[in-house]
Amino acid sequence: RAPLLPLLLLLLLVGPARPISFQLPGKARKCLREEIHRDTLVTGEYEISAPPGSSTGPSANLKITDSAGHILYAKEDATKGKFAFTTEDYDMFEACFESKLPVGTGRMPDQLVTLDMKHGVEAKNYEEIAKVEKLKPLEVELRRLEDLSESIVNDFAYMKKREEEMRDTNESTNTRVLYFSIFSMCCLIGLATWQVFYLRRFFKAKKLIE
Repeated sequence: RAPLLPLLLLLLLVGPARPISFQLPGKARKCLREEIHRDTLVTGEYEISAPPGSSTGPSANLKITDSAGHILYAKEDATKGKFAFTTEDYDMFEACFESKLPVGTGRMPDQLVTLDMKHGVEAKNYEEIAKVEKLKPLEVELRRLEDLSESIVNDFAYMKKREEEMRDTNESTNTRVLYFSIFSMCCLIGLATWQVFYLRRFFKAKKLIE
């Protein structure tokens, strides 16, 4: 039990992610960005609703892309739905909602957008896994803890890799700065020496010094 206690506490501290809600004005575009690791399952559920008393229904386009512009999910006239995809590389992913103004109407009132996006352990359906593999509740919880610990280890490994890359970059930059400083000092010393000999010849030519 003792080795499982820290993982249980960590699981309680992490907790489920909360949906994000925001107002989407008419003829506007709002995007949400998030960095996600490679080979990670991403699921999401969204809902777009018009404000109470509005004469027009909700109307917006949803597009999810990566940093290279590849479309992972797209939906026109989106009102409510779900999406899922698996990342191929560590990248910045962007979910954009673009409000559409119906033809022949005036200013469209702000729409309420709710997005519940999950990835990694949060995106897995452990109830479905329990049904397929016929797991007991304790086994399901242990599977969840195993996936969570693996995710944490991967996060620490990625942070360590980034720290090593940043350290290598800093050392490379420091080396270049050192060499540039030595080169600059040599240039200054050479220039100063040349000026001394040049002025000495000049003053000798003018017979100001012997």
